[in-house]
Amino acid sequence: MNPQVVGIDELGGTYVFDIRTSNRTLKLNRFFWNMIRAEARNEYIEDAELSMTQAGLTDDEKDMIRRLDWIGLVRYGANFFVLEKFARVVKTPNLVVYALMRGQSFEDFMQTRQVPTMR
Repeated sequence: MNPQVVGIDELGGTYVFDIRTSNRTLKLNRFFWNMIRAEARNEYIEDAELSMTQAGLTDDEKDMIRRLDWIGLVRYGANFFVLEKFARVVKTPNLVVYALMRGQSFEDFMQTRQVPTMR
C-alpha cells in the first residue's frame, strides 16, 4: 500500500483516487469528461445505453449511472470533477449532488450551510 494513504480508511468520507483507481476507472471518467462535448451529451440523451456501451463501460458502471448513484460512483473511483459535468447533463444541480454524496436529503444538507436559505 502507498504509505501516503496508510490510515485513510479511518477518515470517513475519504476515498483514495490514486494511479490504480485512475487506471481502473479510466473509461468511466473519460465517459464523464466527454460530456463537455455537445455531441457526447446529445448521444447520451438520445440513447444512454448505446452511449455507455460505446464508451466501454462495465455493467456495474452502467448501473450506477442509471441509478444516479453519486456516492457509489465516487467510492468506485469516478472523479468528482467529471461527475459535476455529468450532473449538468441529467439536470441535477451541484447542491443536490453534494447532498446525495453525504447521504442527506437536499433540505437536510441545506441546513448545514452557513446561509441555509440561499439556493
